[in-house]
Amino acid sequence: MFLDYFALGILIFLAATLYYAVVAVHDIPHLIAKSRNHPHQDAIHIAGWVSLVTLHAIWPFLFIWATIYREERGWGMRPEGKLESELQANAEITRLPAARRCRRGSRCLHRALAPCCGNAQGTSAHEQLDELRVSRTLTLLATTIGVM
Repeated sequence: MFLDYFALGILIFLAATLYYAVVAVHDIPHLIAKSRNHPHQDAIHIAGWVSLVTLHAIWPFLFIWATIYREERGWGMRPEGKLESELQANAEITRLPAARRCRRGSRCLHRALAPCCGNAQGTSAHEQLDELRVSRTLTLLATTIGVM
């Protein structure tokens, strides 16, 4: 008889601990947002409670939303709203004259890099433009998450 009550006590204790753990875990994004003085901390807190109903399906998104903002740098952008490297890349692309359509089916922006898209130089010019876009995207991503 004693062991039955003891086992029941352990089950109640485990259920209460599991319930507390789930409620405590849902609040982690709100605590991060609060410590970073996030402008959307109330919305993150309410969405955390909603995530209890959805069995924490949206919790990873709340965690990312809470951690992406820092008070000293904001959302990772410059005061004018664009990253410096993005401004430079956009200026470089707009400097390239848009000429007639190339074999890729889009406006050909490689004319400043190679005279014709039908030869090997044109192909390398497309590769150079693709590298410029990829490096711009990687720089944007790295700066946003705070690596650079």
